[in-house]
Amino acid sequence: MARKGTNGKNGGVAALPGKPRKAKAAAKAAPAKAAAAKAAPVKAPVKAAARGAAKAAPVKAPPVKAAAAAKAPAPKSRARAVAPAEPAEPALAAAPARAARASRSQVGVVRGGDKSGKYVYCIIAAAEPMRFGHIGIGVEPAEVHTVNYKEIAAVVSDTPVEVYDPTRENVLAHERVNELVMRDHTVIPMAFGTVFKTREDIVELLRSAYQAFKDVLVKMQGKLEFGLKVLWDPETVIRELEKDDESIRRLKKEISSQKGSTYFARMQYGRLVDGQLQERSERYVTEIANHLRGVSVASRSNKVIGDRMIMNFAFLVPREQEAAFDAKVKEIGARLDHLTFKYTGPWPPYNFVNIRLKLERAKS
Repeated sequence: MARKGTNGKNGGVAALPGKPRKAKAAAKAAPAKAAAAKAAPVKAPVKAAARGAAKAAPVKAPPVKAAAAAKAPAPKSRARAVAPAEPAEPALAAAPARAARASRSQVGVVRGGDKSGKYVYCIIAAAEPMRFGHIGIGVEPAEVHTVNYKEIAAVVSDTPVEVYDPTRENVLAHERVNELVMRDHTVIPMAFGTVFKTREDIVELLRSAYQAFKDVLVKMQGKLEFGLKVLWDPETVIRELEKDDESIRRLKKEISSQKGSTYFARMQYGRLVDGQLQERSERYVTEIANHLRGVSVASRSNKVIGDRMIMNFAFLVPREQEAAFDAKVKEIGARLDHLTFKYTGPWPPYNFVNIRLKLERAKS
């Protein structure tokens, strides 16, 4: 069973202290590309006439070649809920749901509102009402329960109609609910900060997007997401390149010994080193992704952060393959012990479900 955060270096995969769980995704969210297992998208455009609007600030996100999570601005004439950020390439399952009229006193309009609304954490398959305890977002954790429609349900808690800042406490509360629910259910995670004005608005959303939600739940049945970041020390790699490559070694010597202008030599040296670094990082990423392909059903490359990170992937793994995936990560980490592996999960399938809701305000 994989831990929520593990860091493998020098052949091991050890626990990371105090990882702020999906709050990482606020930063999570890659120039190295790899051969990754991709699944064909499921397109299911539907209309969702929800009178209450949702405002979202995606929690995690890593889209392809885009930052994983970012604060969503407060809506103006149109409010938008995204879970997670829309990818540049198709994710495994997509359920776009389109617009609806909403009253003027809707989600994301005021901060610190006192009217009661419904905070939505995720969508699950459930024919009967369920309760999960007082674990919801807020200073005093609200009771988490379901709003049902036919065989699907939204997991919600009562909340003031307000904009939730993505603080560590709020993000962890959002994740805590999803983690508890996903132990026994397949979940479609909603973006952090998704609030509807009334129960009826949520029922209308479930009704209008019913088939799309059902399709995605079938595609995600029994699957978990794991994250893997791989880092190296660029200075160490450059020294290795200077040792192994005659052209790089010659240019460095020329630069250090030349008394006049070294501009062109330095430019050539920089181009050679950059090219070699890119080639080597792509080779590592391809090797790691191929090693894990047999124990995952899909993978997604996200943006890398900084000079040290060469890989930032999400993998979709069948629940029954979790132990095998865990073992494969440890195996490749031991083989490439000069790299640092940061391994997290299991998570809800944030990177493999793309739900976009557009809700319009009604005129007063």
